[in-house]
Formats: sequence, C-alpha cells, structure tokens
Amino acid sequence: MRIVMLSWEYPPLVVGGIATHVGGLARALAKSGHEVVVLSLHASEVPDDTTVEGVRILRANIDLPWLPDDNLVGRMASANHQITRLAADLGAWRPDVVHAHDWLVAWAGDTISHLWNVPLIATIHATERGRHGGHVPPGTPAAINSVEWWLAYQANLVICCSKFMIREVVSGFDLPVEKVHLVANGVDLAEWERPTAPLQTTEPLVVGWGRVQYEKGFQVLARAVGALRQRVPGIRCVIAGRGSYLAELQTQIDVEGLSDIVNLAGFVPDADLRKMLHGARCSVIPSLYEPFGIVALESMAAGAPTIVARTGGLAEIVEGTGAGLLFEPGNHHELADRIDEVLTRPDLADGLQRAAADLLATHYTWDAIAKSTLSVYTAAVSQAE
Repeated sequence: MRIVMLSWEYPPLVVGGIATHVGGLARALAKSGHEVVVLSLHASEVPDDTTVEGVRILRANIDLPWLPDDNLVGRMASANHQITRLAADLGAWRPDVVHAHDWLVAWAGDTISHLWNVPLIATIHATERGRHGGHVPPGTPAAINSVEWWLAYQANLVICCSKFMIREVVSGFDLPVEKVHLVANGVDLAEWERPTAPLQTTEPLVVGWGRVQYEKGFQVLARAVGALRQRVPGIRCVIAGRGSYLAELQTQIDVEGLSDIVNLAGFVPDADLRKMLHGARCSVIPSLYEPFGIVALESMAAGAPTIVARTGGLAEIVEGTGAGLLFEPGNHHELADRIDEVLTRPDLADGLQRAAADLLATHYTWDAIAKSTLSVYTAAVSQAE
C-alpha cells in the first residue's frame, strides 16, 4: 500500500509523543514492504527531502505571513498551505490513503485527500476538551476544538489510541462508534533496552519526564517525593522536560522547600534520558489527563519499575497486568505510598520489571501497531470503492 502521513512533528523534530508514534509506525510500515511518505516540518539537523529506514520524509520550511503570536489557529492554518505544497514534490506518485495526525495538520490532510481522491484517516491523539478537564474554554481552546471536530467529521475513518479516547471522541464530536477504531501506541524495545550491566544503583532515584504542562501532574510527583523525605533517606527525584508549566512548578518546589531533592532538569537528550532511566529505582507518570501515555511504555522498556496515575490510557495499559502500580490521579499521599513500596521492596520491583517485559513483547511492538493500522487503511479503501 502507498501511504502519505502528515504530522506536525517527526524525528529529529520532537515536541511530544506524536513524533514518536508517527516515527515508529512509519518505519514499521516501510519495513513490511509498504511505500510511506511523511509530510512534516523543517528540522535544522536534516535535509528537507530525505529517506530514512525506507520512509521518505519531506519537510516544509515554513515562512509564515505575519500573524499575531496569540493567533495559534490562524498560524497553523497558514502553515498548512506550506505542507500542502509538499505534495507537488511527489510528482506522479499517488498514495492509496492519507493519514493526518491531530488537528495541527487537519487542513493539509483534508486538501490533499481531496486532490488525490483517496480516503482520509485521522488519528486524534488528544482533545482540547480533555486537556481542560471535560469542558472547552472560550478563545483559542474553542477554536482548536472546532478544528478537531471538523477533522473527525471530514475523515473517512478515525483512529484513537485507547478506549478512553474512543469514548471521548465519539461523545465529544458526535461520531458514530463504527467510524472510530482502536490502535494503541507502541515502543521500540531495542531503542530503550537496558545495558548488559545494569546501571541501577542503590540510590533511591525517582524519575519523571515529558512535557511540563499542568495536566501532566508533575506537581503531584514533587509533593509525593517531599512526603517521603523522612521515610526514604536519600530519596532524589529528577523531572526532565520543558513546557509552559515549568516556571510555576519550580516556584512550587522552592516554596515547599523541595529544591534539594527535586531537580527540574529541563530538556534531556534521548541518550541521557535512557541512561537516567536505566539507573532509576522507579519512574512515575503522574498525569491528570493522558489519552494513552507512551512514556509508560518507554519506562517499562527501559526496565524501570513503573508507577502511573489511574487515568485514561495509562490505566488501560497497566490495570490487571502486574506491569506497574497505579494511584489515583492528583493524590500525592497515595503516590508516595506506591513509591515507598517500590523503593523498599526489591521483590516487588523485580516482579514489575518481568511483567512489563512480557506485556510489551506481546502487545506493544511497532510491528503489531503497524498491522492494526493497516487494517484501518484497508477498511477505508474498501469503503471508498
């Protein structure tokens, strides 16, 4: 099958989990013998037209017309014109399907699918309604919600990464349930594999990482670690990542007197992040809202005993598997208890690691995810005939 994917981010341009998902999926599809082209944005480290692991990546070097910085939706719509122009570089080559990842490429995905008269598949990775606790504030969030609604309506079929997200998308966008398909995220096990000689030390190091936004819950992790200062001597926590909540989180840490045991590391290169996880005694994904939680898969693949909030896709990954511990989102006291258990019970930590390895190998390889995605493509093409 010939496939065009559109994504606002693609490695080495990484903003959040979408780049990881699209990169893993595209490579797995190409490895299976399919022709895959990704249309994305310029990254200074690589050429704007290159082929990596069988995937051709075309990148738009965006020169936006002047628009106010706070007009996010207008800026994105303008940038989509540049992404659409990339289609001309494909010459006579035509895809069987167009696959748009999230609202940021909605306009380009819809336009290109109509120009080529092929089905449009849309993956909704998260919703603005979900990010705001189930309601849509006025202004930019309402505008984004409208674009998400329109993309879901225009698409022939919609993909969501968890049952939680299917419920959110079906109810939020008034979609027929048969239009929405479940395809999970995956993880590259070899990329995160622990070294032969484990780096894990006796130091009680707790690691959290991701985009530092309020809904990611790192403020809950900081308070939980603070509550363990006396119970777990020498405990230390590193939170890696950047985001709009970083300054407020640092203020909380300073005010609560946690700066000696909780360190905000900012951006950490992938190689260093993996090394840190390999040496961690446990990792925590404390999200208040999480459509899937690909970081949980990465944590498990790195061999770090994993604790996650019982929310959204995180709960679906871990519940009933023995691969991780859960706590109620926002409850730092319960999270502190879970961290304490992992740090003080080596038998529990070992059991979590073994169960996680089995779970990933069975359900979350990119080959398995590519096979599921391909079945959605095939269904869309059949419906269009």
